[in-house]
Amino acid sequence: MIMKKPLIILVLFIIQTIAAQNSRMLIPSEISRNVIYEMQEMGAQLTADDIYNPNQTSLNDAVIQFNGGCTGEIVSPKGLILTNHHCGYGAIQSHSTFEHNYVQDGFWAQNFEQELPNPGMYVTFVRKITEVTKQILNGITDDMDENIKQSIIQKNINQLKKTFPKKEWQDLSVKAFYDGNKYYAFVEENYKDIRLVAAPPASIGKFGADTDNWMWPRHTGDFSIFRIYADKNNRPAEYSPDNVPYQTDAYFKISIKPTRPGSFFMIYGFPGRTQEYLPAVAVEQKVNIINPARIHTREIALNVMKNFMSKNDTIKLQYTAKFARIANYWKKWKGESQGINKTKAIKKKKEFEQYFLSQVKEKNLDPSYLTIFDTFDDLYQKNKDIELARNYFIEIAYLNNDLLSRAFNLYNLQDIYEHKGKEAFKKQAEDLAPNVAQSFKNYNEQVDKELFKKLMQLYIDNMPRKYINEQLLNIDLNKLADEIYDNSVLNNRENLEKLYHKNPKKFNKILQEDPGYQFAKILINDYYNKIAPDYKYIRNQINKVQRKYMKGIIQAMDKLPYPDANGTLRISYGIIKGYQPRDAVLYYPISHLQGVMEKYIPNDYEFDVPDKLIKLYEQKDYAPYSNTGFMPVNFLGTAHTTGGNSGSPAINKEGELIGINFDRVWEGTMSDLYYDQKISRNIMVDIKYVLFIIDKYGNNKRLIEEMTIIK
Repeated sequence: MIMKKPLIILVLFIIQTIAAQNSRMLIPSEISRNVIYEMQEMGAQLTADDIYNPNQTSLNDAVIQFNGGCTGEIVSPKGLILTNHHCGYGAIQSHSTFEHNYVQDGFWAQNFEQELPNPGMYVTFVRKITEVTKQILNGITDDMDENIKQSIIQKNINQLKKTFPKKEWQDLSVKAFYDGNKYYAFVEENYKDIRLVAAPPASIGKFGADTDNWMWPRHTGDFSIFRIYADKNNRPAEYSPDNVPYQTDAYFKISIKPTRPGSFFMIYGFPGRTQEYLPAVAVEQKVNIINPARIHTREIALNVMKNFMSKNDTIKLQYTAKFARIANYWKKWKGESQGINKTKAIKKKKEFEQYFLSQVKEKNLDPSYLTIFDTFDDLYQKNKDIELARNYFIEIAYLNNDLLSRAFNLYNLQDIYEHKGKEAFKKQAEDLAPNVAQSFKNYNEQVDKELFKKLMQLYIDNMPRKYINEQLLNIDLNKLADEIYDNSVLNNRENLEKLYHKNPKKFNKILQEDPGYQFAKILINDYYNKIAPDYKYIRNQINKVQRKYMKGIIQAMDKLPYPDANGTLRISYGIIKGYQPRDAVLYYPISHLQGVMEKYIPNDYEFDVPDKLIKLYEQKDYAPYSNTGFMPVNFLGTAHTTGGNSGSPAINKEGELIGINFDRVWEGTMSDLYYDQKISRNIMVDIKYVLFIIDKYGNNKRLIEEMTIIK
């Protein structure tokens, strides 16, 4: 017994080391024997066919893309879906009323009849993945003009969609991989009758809200439940009361075994976008120039909002969601930049670039690769001001000021009239008119006016001179703001709603005399006439060189590198493991319900706890989901995830569901650019906590009985 403990520690260390090095995002159809061997060395009992097999049922058939932006998993033979609370939040909110506030109180359908339809919502199954590089790049040469090249590629894609074998109810999408060096086709099925089944209150599903976002330890029950409905043939169909629950043999069994550090797990989902193969100069520019500009802009906006929100409860209620939206990526960009610096990612990328050049020489590859980093340096130097201008415009003139944002719809309407005529104008105006009320729903003129003045001053002071209109340089912003907010239709809900019902001539006449629109038009014209064309040109040049660089990496490496995420189906894997974010701080990888109570602040927007959950905690009635006296809530792992992995199933070594992915840690948000096993961690809600809330809090035994739970 004395000798076994050091041996176990050594083996665990080796397993953790292997796990840390193999956490990239893999295309399910491309899983090699080596990958399976590595997974099995870490404890997995799965084969490649268990994970993906287009000819028989596999885990792949139980994973869906949820509403185009998140991931979900099937957990019953009747099409029951688990995903994140924040992924289903829009549906939960849309069904809420003063009488039935499902955001505040939660929602628990007790039968099929109570499950609520969601117009426009859909889920996507990927039934087959096939490489189609040869077909898509047919007729393409390296020296071809970028616009011509993209035109031919699109033509080839359109042709493939007509001829590729699939069922009549299936769709085909084609996506570029490795910066356009490879292409894959995805046979998909899109189900369009998706109904809300259950959701915890926001005090559980969004516990910690903005303060805890990107942070550890987390204590968030980030889940919601939906169901797929199909026609009588079990095929995709628009909503109908005659539709029935989707029937399937492909669903996840659920494990309620204890969550243990060092255990293998796998994430299966639809990660959005990573850029791990950017050259060092690109990352350096993002971290040292672009991110600071975006962070500073949002800090100004957040400070303006915070000042008003702290003094007025009505404004606080109005701007809470906007504040959270702006703070989300403000916080992410800060963590990304700090993570890049902490891990010395730029230095490591430069070292890799030297290795790449040595391989080019050693393997006698195309000698033009030897000057590729000089080309990158030149292009990114030209890109700097263009990228800055684009980001200042997006952040200031589009995203973070409501009045200026409203001008975009009017600008586009004018453009539609000029290029498509009166009927197209009328139709678009009818479509946009209902949005006016929504844009004024949580709007305060005083706050927006202060945002306008502060952000426009930043715009004038920092916009690269090439891209700023001379009319703005000597402007009196206080006087301008008074004129606009006193007289512009953009600041008057009633008049703006009426404007959308005017004929084109009257519409144009009103805008010609409107001070707010005429000012916004200066900014928008500058963007479309100066910034956007330059951006398109430089990005085409950068993309062309990036594609060549990626081709060189493929040729130089002994094995095919892992592809960047691009919104398509991927797996990543790792182990349950904590991390050390800074000196003398070591995070344990599992949080518990006790931590919810330690953070509890009565009536607080972020940290309130429902009375019923407090009572359940005091009773410690966690069986059968825990028999230790502690209820696990969230846990950490070393899998590589990003946006789009929200809702992804966390799967154990037997292929059973153990959690739902929902976030990353702040220190590791740079993993979109550079993954580092020391601090990159994904955050998952423990499935035992999900079941505990459904069962003991929601009193929804029918859902528990519908699932297959492995005790």
